[in-house]
Amino acid sequence: MRLRNWLFQNFREVSQLFGFEEVDFPVLESEALFIRKAGEEIRDQLYCFEDRGNRRVALRPELTPSLARLVIQKGKSVSLPLKWFAIGQCWRYERMTRDAVVSITNGTWILLAYLMLQKVLGMTISVFLYSLRRHAAEAELISSIITFFKRIGITSSDVGFKVSSRKVLQEVLRRYSIPESLFGRVCVIIDKLEKIPIDDIKKELMSVELTEDAVEELLQILSVKSLTKLEEKLGSSVEALADLKQLFSLAEKYGYSDWIQFDASIVRGLAYYTGIVFEGFDREGKLRAICGGGRYDRLLSTFGGDDIPACGFGFGDAVIVEAPRVVIFSLDQDLQGAASSVAARLREKGQSVDLVLENKPLKWVFKRAARVNAQRLIIVGSTEWQKGMVSVKILSSGEQYEIKFSELE
Repeated sequence: MRLRNWLFQNFREVSQLFGFEEVDFPVLESEALFIRKAGEEIRDQLYCFEDRGNRRVALRPELTPSLARLVIQKGKSVSLPLKWFAIGQCWRYERMTRDAVVSITNGTWILLAYLMLQKVLGMTISVFLYSLRRHAAEAELISSIITFFKRIGITSSDVGFKVSSRKVLQEVLRRYSIPESLFGRVCVIIDKLEKIPIDDIKKELMSVELTEDAVEELLQILSVKSLTKLEEKLGSSVEALADLKQLFSLAEKYGYSDWIQFDASIVRGLAYYTGIVFEGFDREGKLRAICGGGRYDRLLSTFGGDDIPACGFGFGDAVIVEAPRVVIFSLDQDLQGAASSVAARLREKGQSVDLVLENKPLKWVFKRAARVNAQRLIIVGSTEWQKGMVSVKILSSGEQYEIKFSELE
């Protein structure tokens, strides 16, 4: 809970910096709400049952459908653009893994979902600080995630974003006269890349009526990792290429070009995405996708409403960082008051501080610091305190130094 609350609080603060408001939804929804949105394949992951009124209901597996329903309910009573986020508990019926997003036993899914809806009037709509043409919203969303990551100590050397567009896949299928009705099924299969063997991917693609040539061409395109190569493969007039170039140009202006890279294999498995898609990944490759999202301009019509261009993203609950913590310990019980002063000073500056209150041996204190993943151990000793100083030990490197109490940060 300590770690979770710390993450939630940081996310809420970043959301407010970007002008988003928090919303929430019922945990129990109609089963049809989720099947209608994502296709029948999600039925196996739903924690669903029949209630006493003989209605098929489900514990929510995610928040996007509930969000769409709320937008439709509110109708014209809310002004556009809408900028909402939600942190909610969700459930999916699936096997628990080390970095699983959800399970039936621990249904906590940190879904940090942003939604931006833009009103289309046949003219450029000004949102944020610049003209909101295509993909300005996606660039702003990615910027908000990166701001959140930076706030909790994550850098571009730890995490990156793979970016592509659903329109790349659509273009390849169009060239091979593949019916648009198969697009969603193809996306679900492609989303399994790196999860199952490539031969199984080929078999599944051919099972949905793709020819062998189409499959080979598609897999070649999906292996492309640069916009230059994509242009060589598809030509400069393809809409997807223009979209992606605009997004990467905006990323440069935001100053986060080092966080993002093009990867044509990113399609996202859910059927409602219509354009730019992206996934956050850890560069060491130990976790599944940390977060993901994109554009879904036709989401609302799936639920019986009028479509409004929209984009958003969600986080899973993979823990990728520990809350920074300082442990403070006095070598003498007579210095407990001094240690309390040090703790109070650091807490006023926003530091998470664990003050050792008991008279414990130093070996125990080091074990305690390791157990709570502390970054620093501050030792208050009589000799140092007489000089207005304390000892600081950086636990990751072993470096130790003395610093004035008045200069502690």
